[in-house]
Amino acid sequence: MADPDALRTRFARALEGARGPDATGPDPTPYADNLLARWQEPQRRYHTLTHLTAVLDHIDALAPHATDPDAVRLAAWFHDAVYLPDRSENEERSARLAERALAEAGVPAARTAEVARLVRLTVTHDPADDDPDGQVLCDADLAVLAAPPSAYAAYTAAVREEYGFVPPDAFRAGRATVLRQLLALPRLFRTPYGQKRWEATARYNIAAELALLES
Repeated sequence: MADPDALRTRFARALEGARGPDATGPDPTPYADNLLARWQEPQRRYHTLTHLTAVLDHIDALAPHATDPDAVRLAAWFHDAVYLPDRSENEERSARLAERALAEAGVPAARTAEVARLVRLTVTHDPADDDPDGQVLCDADLAVLAAPPSAYAAYTAAVREEYGFVPPDAFRAGRATVLRQLLALPRLFRTPYGQKRWEATARYNIAAELALLES
């Protein structure tokens, strides 16, 4: 269960870290509250505070592989801040929200740009080999693919609920295409941690879901 108070504290800590040791800025609380409200919108079933908390927890585990963990944490907060299941520009709108909010909140321009870049990277989840922060964010976002069977089933059910407006046959075909694309990747996870701990289980889960969709 996600804890809004704990999340508010985590946001403030990441924002203060991104501002830098000598920087000042407005109170982080209104920014956290705005994001928390977005992540609790009624159209969400998977992209909720529970997902946000999980991504932040995974980033904490992956932080030794990042060069700027606080920028990655802020990117996690913003990566699905704008989310309408029937729209294709969610990541771009989320990145623009990050650019506006973080600049106003006192984050230096270069770091704000980096957060927005990371948010946009979640369109493809395909970070470069020399992009450790992108690798950490994408691995954290995709870690659900390696969840235990019951949690993976809950994830797929929640995704189906978010796309409840899509007819069953069309959803199965679209979802199967996505899963085949994932299985065709040489690596689902880019960090050593993700490759060691999540890769095999994620491939098993994806293959099992695909077989079910095609049965």
